[in-house]
Amino acid sequence: METQTDILDPARANAMQAALGLKQNITAGSPLPPFYHQLYFWVPQPPEALGRDGHPATGSGLIPDLGLPRRMWAGGRLEFHAPLLANTEARKQTTLHSVNEKQGKTGPLAFVTLQHDISQNGELRVREYQDLVYREDASPDAPKPTPPRARTDEVQHETLSFPSTLLFRYSALTFNGHRIHYDEAYARKVEHYSGLVVHGPLLAQLLMLMAARQLGPLTTFSFRATAPLTHTETATLCLSGNTLWVRAQDGRQCMVAEAS
Repeated sequence: METQTDILDPARANAMQAALGLKQNITAGSPLPPFYHQLYFWVPQPPEALGRDGHPATGSGLIPDLGLPRRMWAGGRLEFHAPLLANTEARKQTTLHSVNEKQGKTGPLAFVTLQHDISQNGELRVREYQDLVYREDASPDAPKPTPPRARTDEVQHETLSFPSTLLFRYSALTFNGHRIHYDEAYARKVEHYSGLVVHGPLLAQLLMLMAARQLGPLTTFSFRATAPLTHTETATLCLSGNTLWVRAQDGRQCMVAEAS
């Protein structure tokens, strides 16, 4: 188990609102929007403790060295028991929930789930299960998997773009050093994406904010990434009932989610 404490600085929350083009209205004691805990509990590591992708290297903390160099945030599940309050100390306890190694169509895969429990004043406020996937390097000649097609029957939708400035600011605010989000040469030449990759948790954050606007305060939210989205593309955030999804401009589904 790893335990961290942090004071949930309103300035950082307002910086996130600014980056997302939202009104800055967080003051001391304000309830934070859902998923804003991603802005806190940084774990800075020296350069020698980082992997080639800019993330902390596996094998030194909770996540074992799986021998697989590519890391992706595959999805997650959140329980919102009570709002986190700005300018108040919070405690985060992280445990290794599970590790499952499998053989996929393109080689070995490892699925890692971390459980994060975040409390204030001795009360559990947010529980998050974070699903990560580790895999081998992709061959540039390997056929790309066919992504699922997104639904087109949304009741509400918002179309957004993801310029590199937004990706950089989100990486900085969440202390996410993964180079696929800001180093285009690395993203293209090493991990064989077509551009900078939009953060999965950024898409999830935007879907959560949309769900909260349309459905009211959230009690649960689950999401699963299904295809990468790059910074040169626009995407449409969609909602129908309690289901949400991200549709790329070519119609593929990049993420699907459920809210309650």
